[in-house]
Amino acid sequence: MAKSYLVLEDGSVFEGEPFGYRAPVFGEVVFSTVMSGYQENLTDPSSRGQIVVTTYPLVGNYGVNDRFNQSERMHARGLVVNEYCKEPSPMYGGLTLDDFLRNGKVPGISGIDTRDLTIKIRTSGTMKGAITEDKDGIDTLIKELKRMPAHYESNLVAEASCSRIEEHSYGKDVRIGLLDLGGKNSVIRDLSERFDITVFPYDTPSDVMKEHGIKGLVLSDGPGDPSHPELLKTAVRTVADLSAMMPTLGLCLGSQVVGVSMGGKTYKMKFGHRGSNQPVRWGNRVSMTAQNHGFAIDENSLDGKDLIVDQINVNDGTVEGFRHKDLPVFASQYHPEASPWAEGAPFMFDIFAKTIKGGRL
Repeated sequence: MAKSYLVLEDGSVFEGEPFGYRAPVFGEVVFSTVMSGYQENLTDPSSRGQIVVTTYPLVGNYGVNDRFNQSERMHARGLVVNEYCKEPSPMYGGLTLDDFLRNGKVPGISGIDTRDLTIKIRTSGTMKGAITEDKDGIDTLIKELKRMPAHYESNLVAEASCSRIEEHSYGKDVRIGLLDLGGKNSVIRDLSERFDITVFPYDTPSDVMKEHGIKGLVLSDGPGDPSHPELLKTAVRTVADLSAMMPTLGLCLGSQVVGVSMGGKTYKMKFGHRGSNQPVRWGNRVSMTAQNHGFAIDENSLDGKDLIVDQINVNDGTVEGFRHKDLPVFASQYHPEASPWAEGAPFMFDIFAKTIKGGRL
């Protein structure tokens, strides 16, 4: 039986069995606590450059269906599971997880004690890692992992964003702009129930966006470092220009870009938030939310910036949302379109629609 190895930069080696695409791969090793949604995770642009570890022990039991894809391609570099289901339920039809990974050229490794691996990541933080079948080359691979730059030092948003301006018309009364930092299909799906949408590449200048007659601006989710130098020169500058002119909503990475555009700072989290069970307190209400991010807004950096932190993660106290004191600008670190709680997206997008109509939060 073939053997495969997950190798971490600290020298840890986990032995398992290969499935999916058979090739060596490098990435940031992270864990996701979601019980299902493996297809969404793999195709989520926020997972770009990452080797995803699933904490739920059995993966692939309901197969794969195109309607669950969050983009047109795979973005995760690899998948690590305790066990994958070779004969999934026929409920949704479609492919097996093994076939899906093969088609997307993403290697998987099974038979890993993912609980032990998750404890290691929680203790030491996310690490660079690799999946390989070359046992003899592991020592050399560890040295290479230690030398290579972190994946988020690349401009991952440029890799995940659309390449041209796209117009989407649904017969609505209001057209908004969506600055694509690597957003999921579900963001457009839920916004389309309320607006006509013009989708802009991440580096579109503000004057070009204004020419399209948009009445509000949404910044999508996406991968990587919100303070990357290329984002500071493009998306951050654009938001600084437009947020004073129109209602603005930032989602996940988009919320961090909004915060940076107003003078805030971000930091790399130890192991991030990835899953659909993150509790967020907003006033007297706590909602379970879906999240997929490794950076966060530094709350102290918002002092004196006219930004009010109004949503907090119950588990670790990190910033989950904020609003401007005077301008119709607000942000959500979680994914309202993922709808892990009953009312889902209307909770956030309806507020945005009312803000556009009334001109204020």
